[in-house]
Amino acid sequence: MSQPVDPRAPAHQRRAWVRLDNASNIFLAAMSSVDTKVFRLSAEVDHEVDPDLLQHALDVVYDQYLLYHSVLRRGIFWYYLEQSDLRPRVSAEVLPPCDYIYHYDRRNLLFRVVHHRRRIVLEVLHALSDGTGASWVLQDLVTEYLRLRHPDDADRSTATTGVKHDLSPDSFGVFHPRQPALFAEAAQPAALEASDQIDTEPTADEQPGGRRVGLSRDLFGDRQRRVHRIRGRLTPDHRTRVIELEMPVGQLLPLAREAGISLTIWLTALFLHVIRQVDGPACRGRTMAVSVPVDLRQRFESGSARNFFATTRLEFNEDEADFTAMCASLADQLAAQTTPAALEAKLRKLIGFEHHPLARILPRPVKDLVLGAVNRLNNRNLTVAMTNIGRVGFPADVDGHVRAVHLAVSAARPQFSLASHGDVLTLNFTSPFVETDHQAAFVRELTARGVDVSLAVGKVTEDELDPAPAGGG
Repeated sequence: MSQPVDPRAPAHQRRAWVRLDNASNIFLAAMSSVDTKVFRLSAEVDHEVDPDLLQHALDVVYDQYLLYHSVLRRGIFWYYLEQSDLRPRVSAEVLPPCDYIYHYDRRNLLFRVVHHRRRIVLEVLHALSDGTGASWVLQDLVTEYLRLRHPDDADRSTATTGVKHDLSPDSFGVFHPRQPALFAEAAQPAALEASDQIDTEPTADEQPGGRRVGLSRDLFGDRQRRVHRIRGRLTPDHRTRVIELEMPVGQLLPLAREAGISLTIWLTALFLHVIRQVDGPACRGRTMAVSVPVDLRQRFESGSARNFFATTRLEFNEDEADFTAMCASLADQLAAQTTPAALEAKLRKLIGFEHHPLARILPRPVKDLVLGAVNRLNNRNLTVAMTNIGRVGFPADVDGHVRAVHLAVSAARPQFSLASHGDVLTLNFTSPFVETDHQAAFVRELTARGVDVSLAVGKVTEDELDPAPAGGG
């Protein structure tokens, strides 16, 4: 639901506003000191970032994305985005990764742009946009910056992403629980992504063998099975632990092709396999469960920069099975969950809650309590989570100045995020915990398979952030 202006305001003060989309409400209800619901996209260029040029580039790109002019407001029954006159300012990075952006007592923009050495960083509150939508902003920002940096090489005839977004209704609004189906029940399964595509695959609410499952199964899994959860010591000030891996795509793809699955599923299976090795007996008799997001834009013909995705839950619970069996199981589950009709059915069930008469009249604070409880229960039934924005490219005149693109997400549990540029695949682990045993074992597994891995570990403890002088003096 949206309105072009706030009718309560005087004519000269009326501002465009729009209700938050279906996916965004749970982000705000689930936000905590551990999980800020902020994600960060960054591009590493071939020189130290010039902050003045970056500010100039941001001014240009910001005017193209009216959605990013929004501030978050709280109504009686819902949150909403309201257009503002605020202007963003570039700054050096001083805050921990994925630090708070939204403060209920402040009227501030829902993103920030910072720089650190050769990195241009865009951090976004997940209630504003998802990774795909934000990647368009990063692509345009970096392109504009590099064309200012190299004016003699700039090819202005080559378009950037060309995506210009205003404060429009969300794509979830095209669905209604009672409207006719967009897809026939007999629709053929959508083709799986080729194994050389670095992309997340679609999912739905149907399990292998065609057994239908309900919304509670989608969110929480089988309540008769105990899910293995990773435990650890929270970082002292609740900052997110970030561990960055960089790997050649050309070394990874043959491994996934040999298994006959996509690289996304291969890496997901490898992490679950490593967790079973590290945690040993604690995993016996328990289900390994992973949350995987699905970008719905191409499947439902949407170009929205707002949130438009669904999540699915893949699981594995065979104690004696090897890594190969795990790969096959996860791939089979995914293959059974790829029809557009099944995705639509999942969306209708989720949106049905929003259209329920009781949900519509409940005050926003009560909705927050309900959605927060749903999120906590969901977290208890997941081992890890992953996300993937796929390949991020730039126009030819600037692409060669970008070395790598990274994605990291604040985390209530260990998770990893994938992005690629050129032949460089980045895998960023994020975790609320100090411990790094699982991530270290994952790197050892990759190197044992012949993959060259470069590694950077973010500092989180007092000793790491302020080490004692050499010699102990």
